[in-house]
Amino acid sequence: MADLFEDYRLGPGWDEMFSEAGVPRETYEALHATLQPLSSAELGGRAEVLARAFLDQGITFALKGVERPFPLDIVPRIISADQWRVVEAGVAQRVRALEAFLADIYGPAQVLADRVVPRRVVVTSAHFHREAAGIVPPNGVRVHVAGVDLIRDEVGAFRVLEDNVRVPSGVSYVMENRRAMANVLPEVFAATRIQPVDSYPGQLLRALRAAAPAGTADPTVVVLTPGVHNSAYFEHALLAREMGVELVEGRDLVCVDNEVAMRTTAGEQRVDVIYRRIDDEFLDPVHFRADSVLGVAGLLNAARAGRVTIANAVGNGVADDKLLYTYVPELVRYYLGEEPILPNVETYRLEDPDVLDHVLDRLDQLVLKPVDGSGGAGIVIGSQATDEQLAGLREQVRRDPRGWIAQREVALSMVPTLVGNRLRARHVDLRPFAVNDGQQVRVLPGGLTRVALPEGALVVNSSQGGGSKDTWVLAAAPRGAGEPAGATLVPTPRGGGTLALDEPAGGRPAQNEPAGGAPPTRRPDPGPDASPVAAQQQQQQQASRLDGGTPC
Repeated sequence: MADLFEDYRLGPGWDEMFSEAGVPRETYEALHATLQPLSSAELGGRAEVLARAFLDQGITFALKGVERPFPLDIVPRIISADQWRVVEAGVAQRVRALEAFLADIYGPAQVLADRVVPRRVVVTSAHFHREAAGIVPPNGVRVHVAGVDLIRDEVGAFRVLEDNVRVPSGVSYVMENRRAMANVLPEVFAATRIQPVDSYPGQLLRALRAAAPAGTADPTVVVLTPGVHNSAYFEHALLAREMGVELVEGRDLVCVDNEVAMRTTAGEQRVDVIYRRIDDEFLDPVHFRADSVLGVAGLLNAARAGRVTIANAVGNGVADDKLLYTYVPELVRYYLGEEPILPNVETYRLEDPDVLDHVLDRLDQLVLKPVDGSGGAGIVIGSQATDEQLAGLREQVRRDPRGWIAQREVALSMVPTLVGNRLRARHVDLRPFAVNDGQQVRVLPGGLTRVALPEGALVVNSSQGGGSKDTWVLAAAPRGAGEPAGATLVPTPRGGGTLALDEPAGGRPAQNEPAGGAPPTRRPDPGPDASPVAAQQQQQQQASRLDGGTPC
């Protein structure tokens, strides 16, 4: 009998499937039993079906201006219920602490007065915007959606790698990965109780509606996209459709007397909540980039007047600064009076001259990251860098120590991954997504597992050649009497519709849906347009870094 794992070798990182060669961990036993007897040709055939399904449905991302299918590996990553409880509690704790921090620094700034965080760390951050000072969201929520990047270290312990509370992307791939995997590995789904992920659009819509200005009985929510040239446009369109709300561009909105309205065929309609997928710098040309053609003039004034809610809030990027990341454990203790559940990776702050000298002497042993980088851009892994690269890095860091952090090189955990026609150990990370409605922080069970496909690579971002895996979180409770096998596993069929409080995706018709129906997930061909405005718009759509910089 064929054994798909017969030449599988354990790698340098903690292997999530195997405790030792040939011995699967308990969480992976059902998957291992299903895959082991398959031939490489059989598994490869299923992988081809998976890739073709993604391409046919337009599930893509843009890399260097080229539209590509998002690579999904056929071997899922599995997390036990006990392990997930730790992740869930740790992510929620971190979001609550960052929420309190953002309210503080754009308000009384007591955390700076108490010297928990040095004032210079905040005011020198590229994403600290004084324009947001004094703006109080209607329900106090600034971090409506968060993505906290986690890794498992050499002993399998979860650690936080970075925080993303501006506009984290990638959740659309979580939902689509699950739908696709249910079709190619149905026998594993039937034998395993996996927590579903299709509740996310409903959770997000509830959080957005809860954030509406006071006195709004039936809030109008829109998703604001930079446009079809943005690398995450697929996600913007998918979320708008799943929530049953309009997908709009800046030119579809108008702000007059601090009221924001959406242009429709029936006239202007007031907008109460804007789930924006645009960088702060492009959001409002009155306060930020005057040349922006993506945003809405006067939007920030309307938010300050309490007439519209911007989700996530303007100025959240200061909490994404990788230097601020080093202070988050202290923020948890300061604001919550708790010990951090999830530790950081050991990190050096380079503004201290002694620490800087220590790091510069050991560049070949550390990982250097720009504090405002995204999508893996600018990261230098010392052990994999050339002497010339290290010399150039040394000069950059010496010129601007505030612009860098250094971390120890962690051997990220590994999961079997189909490479060619064989299974090989590859490094992975995990981005769980959390939704905050002001009452509770809910963490979607699973998240986006990203895998570094080149052998030995530690940078998992899709923009650096990485792929993804479906992430299965096992359910803890025993199956109820009479519940058929796999009942919780089949994803809800996709379809447009407004989501009621407990209604799955695919419910009622979208509010004010245009005659053409819900927005497509595949990017439409914008057609020929050589006008200077169109060219400027396309350039800014691609430049918008939060979603355009391929942060996932």
